[in-house]
Amino acid sequence: MNATPAAAPLKLAANLDWLYGHLPLQARFGAAAADGFDAVEILLPYEQAPQWYAAALREHGLQLVLHNTPIRASSPGRLGWAAIPGARREFAEAFAQARAVAQATGSRRIHVMAGYCEDHDPGACQDALRHSLQHALAAAEADDLTLTLEPLNRTDMPGYLYHLPAQVIDVLREFDSPRLRLQFDYYHCAKEGLDLGAELAQAADWIGHVQIAGAPDRHEPDLDRDRLLEAVRALPATGYRSWLGCEYRARGTPAEGLRWCAPLRAEGLLA
Repeated sequence: MNATPAAAPLKLAANLDWLYGHLPLQARFGAAAADGFDAVEILLPYEQAPQWYAAALREHGLQLVLHNTPIRASSPGRLGWAAIPGARREFAEAFAQARAVAQATGSRRIHVMAGYCEDHDPGACQDALRHSLQHALAAAEADDLTLTLEPLNRTDMPGYLYHLPAQVIDVLREFDSPRLRLQFDYYHCAKEGLDLGAELAQAADWIGHVQIAGAPDRHEPDLDRDRLLEAVRALPATGYRSWLGCEYRARGTPAEGLRWCAPLRAEGLLA
């Protein structure tokens, strides 16, 4: 999957949990490498010690390009801690875990999970988020990390702090830091019924990572639906020269499912 950025600015990264979640954890790395991936995302790399993940990545020649801050299965941290009022200690501990994974593996992007905020005052959640990001950005500067914030659609993730790219961009404008970026996901935009091209154009200056899946069922992307092909074609013009995260559940095998991206390869948009 290697090509010069000028010829093919976008590169696929496999989300190990979505694409290979049917396999035991230790088998997912080899499966992704066998399917031709050079890079992976891992939602929650906390089942093992950070060095375990680092060793698994090295063994299979993979690069970790994104992971999330920890969540808790039960409330209140089930969707993260960053925007939960009164959870400063929990967020600090969660971010320390994510930072340790980044230090061990060389991953340079951490998705900061904001949290389930429906039960809290909106102003208090925004205040909590500001404090959490101030804390995390100091560490990001020290470690050369980029932190991402991702709006999650209300059908799949009701009660999450933000569901629109514009809401995240408001936060980014407040901080105006190159280390705090938007995680742009075509799937979540499509699930919200948004115009993908318009959202991409609005977000162009703020994007730090991009993910893709097919709406509405989160299988392989259907480039003929929701004007998705047009919206992916527009991505390089924004200046984005990085990974396109495959965050979907394959209908069959992951390798067979990669046929969806053939038009992108044919146009030279994808390495």
